[in-house]
Amino acid sequence: MAYGVDNSLRIEDFCKNLRVEIISMNEEDIEFDIVGIDAAIANAFRRILIAEVPTMAIEKVYIANNTSVIQDEVLAHRLGLLPIKADPRLFDYKSEEENANEKNTIVFKIDVVCTRKGERVLNSSVTSDQMKWLPEGSEMPFNTMTKFTSFGSSQKNLPGLPAEGISCQYPDIIVAKLRPGQAIELEGHAIKGSGNIHAKWSPVATARYRMLPEVNLMEDIQGKLAEELVQKCPTGVFDIEDVGTVKKAIVARPRNCTLCRECVRGTDWDKRVQLTRVKDHFIFTIESTGALRPEVLFTEAIKILNEKCHRIITELS
Repeated sequence: MAYGVDNSLRIEDFCKNLRVEIISMNEEDIEFDIVGIDAAIANAFRRILIAEVPTMAIEKVYIANNTSVIQDEVLAHRLGLLPIKADPRLFDYKSEEENANEKNTIVFKIDVVCTRKGERVLNSSVTSDQMKWLPEGSEMPFNTMTKFTSFGSSQKNLPGLPAEGISCQYPDIIVAKLRPGQAIELEGHAIKGSGNIHAKWSPVATARYRMLPEVNLMEDIQGKLAEELVQKCPTGVFDIEDVGTVKKAIVARPRNCTLCRECVRGTDWDKRVQLTRVKDHFIFTIESTGALRPEVLFTEAIKILNEKCHRIITELS
């Protein structure tokens, strides 16, 4: 027993008490509750989401022409950080010895020239939507025998690939600025990797959790004290309920509590309001970079943790 939570390992009790409830979800982020686990498991999910769930990211950049003010290495670094909308489960990891093929590499091309048309300047900004996917593989170089990819077939034929193909998740990310006469021509080769190798492969903008706050009123708080309590809280945890002719404070939104302790400051308020945390109830938030939906990221994290557990059991048996 630690911090009021029974941490003994009984699989029947764990399965009985475990509960997951989705609070809100969209294409970019999800908030859900996990009940019946301890902080070690919650933190394991967080670390796996950040560092071990794989994605696709640009690893190599072949620059044919870059007359912008951005140095080649800075431009390559910026391209590596663009979130690629491609399901990593459709691709294999690429080793250093392997040739780039349709199963381990995604090829993108940027070919932009800034020109002036009258008083208008065209292509002054190179954006992520100008990065075109090459499903047939590399088109560079044009005048040597070197081949940067060895695609056996078009990536358009990959099973499970969405009809819209592969692109950058957000079309309006500025990659570089150009002036008339300047140009960028390059290819970026994306491969599968994970955040423990480089942060560009991390699938989440953030993955975080907190224990569910528990706010208890130790006595009836009425009248002016109730109004004062409502004013004290900056996150709107408390509300006033009319009970007959009496105004009474209630805990209306305990999830909003950040434990800032503003409500217990002042004379005797620490005796009226009690702030604690539910030790086995975690509010989990995942914000995806866009490669996979946030609920898919969590299921992939569960699979990775499951594989780790099986590996340990195998080694110990």
